[in-house]
Order: sequence, then C-alpha cells, then structure tokens
Amino acid sequence: MAMSPRRQVVLALMALALLGLQARLWFGEGSLRHVSGLKATVADKQAENRLLFERNRLMSADVDDLKSGLDAVEEIARRDLGMVRAGETFFLMIEEPGDADGAAR
Repeated sequence: MAMSPRRQVVLALMALALLGLQARLWFGEGSLRHVSGLKATVADKQAENRLLFERNRLMSADVDDLKSGLDAVEEIARRDLGMVRAGETFFLMIEEPGDADGAAR
C-alpha cells in the first residue's frame, strides 16, 4: 500500500521535528548534560556558601566581642603582641632544634 505524497511530506516533517527536539534534548544549552552540569555547579556553590556563612558568623561574633568589651582586645594583645599585665611574670620556653617531641632528657 503506497502512501500519498501529502502523507509522506507530513510524516517527513514530523520526523524532522522529532529529530530537532531530540537534538535539543541531548545537545546544546538546556540539554540534559548541560542541566546536570549546572546542578553540580549549584551544589558546589551552595557548599562554598555554607563555609563562607560560617566564617562570616565567626567574624561577626569577633566583631561583637571587640565592640562590647576589653576582654577580646586583651586576649588579642596577649596572643599576638606578647603583652603582659603589671605584676605578671612572662616565661618564654624555647625548644631546641631537633627536639620535636618536647621530651625531657
């Protein structure tokens, strides 16, 4: 049974449309591979944002400590600048080179 030329043209156009839609599904922007890549990028950025959010939260807590009292300022001065209060004795322990475990002899 032979198809009419009109049906052949309609069938060919439908086949081309199907191929065009399939090509768009598998290749190019908006394809399955492209979308999965974007999802992976979003997951990476969300993980990075969580780390940055935690860092910002800790920095904000430090800023609040520095604004509210002198305890944080004193802690930083002692740790970073080696400051000592009046009446305190400062001991500096120097390890010998090669004495990595810190054991007494």
